Amino acid sequence: MSNIRWQNLEISQPVRAMSLQQTPRCLWLTGLSGAGKSTIADLLEQRLHARGLHTYILDGDNLRHGLNRDLGFTDADRVENIRRVAEVASLMVDAGLIVIVALISPYRADRDSAQDLFRTGEFVEVFVDASLAECERRDPKGLYAKARRGELKNFTGIDSPYEYPLAPHVHLQTSNSTSAALVEQVENYLGLSTQKPTGHC
Repeated sequence: MSNIRWQNLEISQPVRAMSLQQTPRCLWLTGLSGAGKSTIADLLEQRLHARGLHTYILDGDNLRHGLNRDLGFTDADRVENIRRVAEVASLMVDAGLIVIVALISPYRADRDSAQDLFRTGEFVEVFVDASLAECERRDPKGLYAKARRGELKNFTGIDSPYEYPLAPHVHLQTSNSTSAALVEQVENYLGLSTQKPTGHC
């Protein structure tokens, strides 16, 4: 790639962020399947939108219908899945948006690599924490049952590991809290929970 160089452009991220009147961020929601990532992401986006903030959700399942439809669930494919999502999220943050990623992202090294794409303070790791037993009890898509029957290979938590975050920026324990209360925790981290909607973050 020695013949490829970075093209410098006049309009920078601070200029775009100023135009949108917000602080761009990547809110990266990680956790087991069934922990509640997509539910929390959806409600969080609704709350941020109501404040006049400009957002976008990158949901792992949705992205596998398009951007990542050529990927399976081997270790190598999982690494590539996260790499692609992180690169897209980085571009969106550069555009001035608040991006909410809802992705199992089971390996710490991959989450660390994703964080490395962002400036200090832009990447917020949100651990959506529910025990394996609780996720299996919920099993909203019937995936755990299939994995236990051997019909679904490389399923996180069953025959593929999940490496729990060691020091997430926000730790959401979903078993004993409502989605609204969990979203408020994220808002509180962002300094928004006690503020009236202003269009700033």
